Formats: sequence, structure tokens, C-alpha cells
Amino acid sequence: MATLQRSKRTAKRTTRAARAKRPAAKRPAAKRAASSRTNGNARSRAATSRRQPETLRLRSLSPSFTVNDLETSIAWYRDGLGFVVSERWEEGGRLLGVMMAAGTCSFYFSQDDFAKGRDREKGVGFRVYAETGQSVDALAERIRAFGGKIVSEPADMPWGSRSFAVMDPDGFILSFSESR
Repeated sequence: MATLQRSKRTAKRTTRAARAKRPAAKRPAAKRAASSRTNGNARSRAATSRRQPETLRLRSLSPSFTVNDLETSIAWYRDGLGFVVSERWEEGGRLLGVMMAAGTCSFYFSQDDFAKGRDREKGVGFRVYAETGQSVDALAERIRAFGGKIVSEPADMPWGSRSFAVMDPDGFILSFSESR
């Protein structure tokens, strides 16, 4: 015999409807005040109590790197670190840039046109910090096996993580850490 199961969404609607029918006097004072200022949902309540001017709340961040040799950078990030190419931009059969992804993070890479000179330094004063659930020791070994340059070996940090740093082919430094 088949049983009928109500979806969670329907159950939530039913619960909300029951709450809405409850007289305002029987609801706690804080709830009555919040629902009078907003439409009653958590997002609306949070918006009314935020510090002004409102601080920036990002949902993602994707750095963009201009590189000397796009194919070398693609190989380094793909084979050395484990990124995947998720988008490619070409013009007239020439590769101009890529977006590479690792988990929910994306990096953009574009080929330098050398308009500012072929010998300009890249990566000076810039570092990307990344947190992973993977073993940083295993990641460092993968990079080392690929021929990548480890800037600082994996080590336990006083704040409770294990971290190391690596330099990409253009001099950009990336630090990886895992929680302990």
C-alpha cells in the first residue's frame, strides 16, 4: 500500500499559515514588533537592524591574473594544483583567456599583450589565501612533483591551521591552509 507523504515545502506553508492565523496578542512582543516593521521574514528583519552605512557582503570573489604564457599557467594550475578549465575565450582561433575553477572558487587568466613591456614584474605585493578541506601536505607534494616552487613548507600555525605557500610561473603567491 502506497503512503502519501507531504513535501517539506507544503509543510512549511502549513506551519506559516497556522502562525499567521494566531492572534497578534499571543505572539511574543519582539515578534509583533518585527512583523510590523517588515514583512516578517528573517532577511527583512536583518536588513532593518544592520549597521549603516551597510558593509559589503560578498558571495564570491574571483581574482584575475594577467600572465606571460597562458598555456603554461593553464598547465600549472590544472596539473599542478588541480583546477579545471571551465570557460575559454578565443578570438580568431587565438586563446585570449580562461576561467579555471576549484570547488566553488574561480580564477581568471588572460594572456598579457605586453603593452607595458615584456619584463614587468607580476605578483609583487599580491597573495591569494585559500582554505581547503584537503591535506595541505598532499597538495604540496603534488605541486612539488609537478615542479612547482614551494615558498614555505607545510607547517602548523599558532592559530590552529596547517599552511604552506607556493609561487606560480608568474610570481603570484598562493597560500593554502587546512583547519586542524
